[in-house]
Amino acid sequence: MRFAIAFAAVLVLSTSVPAQQPKIQRGKIAKVDLERLVVTLKSGDKDVEAIATKETQFFESKGTDVPSSLQKFKVGAEVQYVVRDKDGKNYLVGLRLFEEGKQKALPKFDASMLVPIDELGDNEYQAGFKGGFYPGGKNVRPKQHDDAGLALANSIQPLNADGKPDPQGKIVMLSVGMSNTSQASQGFTKVLAKADGVHPRFQFINGAQGGMTAARIQDPNNADGTKYWTTVDQMLKNANSSREQVQIVWIKQADAGPSQGFPAYAKKLEEELERIVRLFPKRFPNVKMVYLSSRTYGGFATSGLNPEPYAYESAFSVKWLIERQIKGETDLNFDPKKGDVKAPWLSWGPYLWANGTKKRADGFSYEQSDFTANDGTHLTPACQEKVGRLMLEFFRNDSTSRIWIHGKKI
Repeated sequence: MRFAIAFAAVLVLSTSVPAQQPKIQRGKIAKVDLERLVVTLKSGDKDVEAIATKETQFFESKGTDVPSSLQKFKVGAEVQYVVRDKDGKNYLVGLRLFEEGKQKALPKFDASMLVPIDELGDNEYQAGFKGGFYPGGKNVRPKQHDDAGLALANSIQPLNADGKPDPQGKIVMLSVGMSNTSQASQGFTKVLAKADGVHPRFQFINGAQGGMTAARIQDPNNADGTKYWTTVDQMLKNANSSREQVQIVWIKQADAGPSQGFPAYAKKLEEELERIVRLFPKRFPNVKMVYLSSRTYGGFATSGLNPEPYAYESAFSVKWLIERQIKGETDLNFDPKKGDVKAPWLSWGPYLWANGTKKRADGFSYEQSDFTANDGTHLTPACQEKVGRLMLEFFRNDSTSRIWIHGKKI
């Protein structure tokens, strides 16, 4: 079972399949047609023909191209597979050999002693790594950085499709990330629709996409990055908005199957987040503010998708990146008075991690039922709204975001 769940988790993060995943099936190879790139899979008394493409994930049996990958699967071999129906045809999402008894169990980690990073404060998670959202174990933005954020927030106003001030224009906030981000964005959208006092010209657009991890979207010029950012453009268009109207971005990102340990993976994710935020000034010419969140709880995970302590440790990736901008690093400069603008103003957004059922200081916590049964990582519809409410609470109360979400300058 763990093997199957891990397989599902990798599929979600390595394809553009939405978070609602196709069913994992088990069967045998009945036929492989290398010319048509079609594999026939026998499952029970049913034969399934599926087309392999360059998007198909072959895992350990991956060759240099689709035909060479298919050649590795011999007739009669037991496999696990996922197919997806599109335009009346079956497409092969993933295929791997199945060998009974060789499943790898998820390593056990006792997350009970983890402390929310804001409650950790001046104490250390590991030797040399202090807690707190901001430098010195503090949870409040340093005054100079907060003042800069307030000035930018006060300058945000509705823009037309060309990015020009227009009372009938829009204040667009875009989310960036993978499937979990998309799910949280869906919850935020639902909660936002019921909220009172929101600026009538404010529009939140869910730009997150299943499988699009930090590593995949950090370079807009490779295949994955091009696909992600092109889709974001289409999402904006579908919402009758434009790049020029995006002034705020919310990011929640991670990578699939981290295994490097701490602080190596957290540093890697920090570097990927840096590359992503540095894309924004050119891609969204009027973007001013970026709010970042770390992952939700991973202690109920039944796969290696992003379990604890990696989910918890992603907070340090966010913390370190923001601290570098606060310290004045040139490559993250947001102030045109200090030179070329390399990134927008960065800040912590809503902190979504809680240690399972153990309540945070603000009373927020998670139940196992908040996560889907197939991987213990993705959010159920009820939890999507739960996280959405946490997000709305943050953006309505933060000193900078409450200005543009309510439209009340200070």
